[in-house]
Amino acid sequence: MTPANDSVVLQMQRIVKDFPGTRALDEVDFEVLAGEVHALIGENGAGKSTLMNVLAGRYDDYKGQTVFDGRKVRITNPRQARDMGIGIIYQELSVLPNLSVAENIMLGEEKASRWMRRLDRAYLRREARKTIDYLGFDLDPDEPVEGLGTARQCLVEIAGAVRRNVKLLVFDEPTASLGREDAEKLFEVIRDLKARGLAIVYISHRLAELSAIADRVTVLRDGRKVGSKTIGDCPVSEMSRMMLGHVLSEVFPEKTNTPGECILKVRGLTRRGSFENISFDLRAGEVLGIAGLLGSG
Repeated sequence: MTPANDSVVLQMQRIVKDFPGTRALDEVDFEVLAGEVHALIGENGAGKSTLMNVLAGRYDDYKGQTVFDGRKVRITNPRQARDMGIGIIYQELSVLPNLSVAENIMLGEEKASRWMRRLDRAYLRREARKTIDYLGFDLDPDEPVEGLGTARQCLVEIAGAVRRNVKLLVFDEPTASLGREDAEKLFEVIRDLKARGLAIVYISHRLAELSAIADRVTVLRDGRKVGSKTIGDCPVSEMSRMMLGHVLSEVFPEKTNTPGECILKVRGLTRRGSFENISFDLRAGEVLGIAGLLGSG
C-alpha cells in the first residue's frame, strides 16, 4: 500500500519522557503522512502508549519538538490536542453507554431548544445523521449505545472524532476484542478514512494483520526507535526481529516433545454467565495454551 498523498501531518522529533528511575522515551522520532496508515509496534513497555500520550497532551514535562499540520506546537493538555484535530480511539472505548448514538457523536455540541430551553434532541439527531451518512455507517442516531456491540461502539467513537474535524486518528489495539468479521469491517472503515486523507496511527500486537491495513511500520524497543519501513519491506519475521533484537526461532527453537500421562482432566466445566461446557486434558511435560477474545471467559 502507498499513502494517498505525501503531505506530513505529524512530526515528533527527539521526544524524551522520563518517569522516576526510568527513561520511557529516548529521543524518539515519529512521522505520519496524510492518507497513510502508520503502524506503531513494540513489546509491552516499549514506549508506544507513552509516545501517544505525549501526542494526546497527557504529559507536559517531556522534551522534544512536535510539528502538527505544518505548525510547531507544544501539546500540554488533552483539550488542546483535541482542538488541534488529534483523536485517539482507545482499546477501552470511552463512549457513554447510557446515552444515544446521536448524543455520543454530538458530545460537547449540545444546545437548548429555542423555545423550551431544553436539550434540542432534534438538532442532535439531525447533525449526527449528517456525520453518519457522510461516513456511510449503519447506525441509528436514536439507538442507546449500551445496546451496540464493541465494533459498532467503535464506529460511534470514530463518527464523533470525524465530527470534530479530526486530522489524525490513533487506533490503540482496535481489534483486541473483535472477531475476524468485525475486524474486517473495521479495516474497511480505516481504508475509507485513509482515502479521505486522514493520517492514521495503528497500534497492534497482532503483527499478521498489519500487512492488510498498514502502509508503513515503526518499531520501538526499550523506549528507543529501532526503525521505520514500508510494510512491503517488513514481513512479520522482520517485525519480530526488530521488536526483540533477535530472531524469534533462535530463542524458542522448534522441538518435539512427548507428553506424559494425563494429570488433569476437565469435563463440562460451567459457570453461569462466564463459560459453559468447557473440557480439556493436561498432560505431564506439556504447556497448554488457552486463548480467546477479551471477555470470552
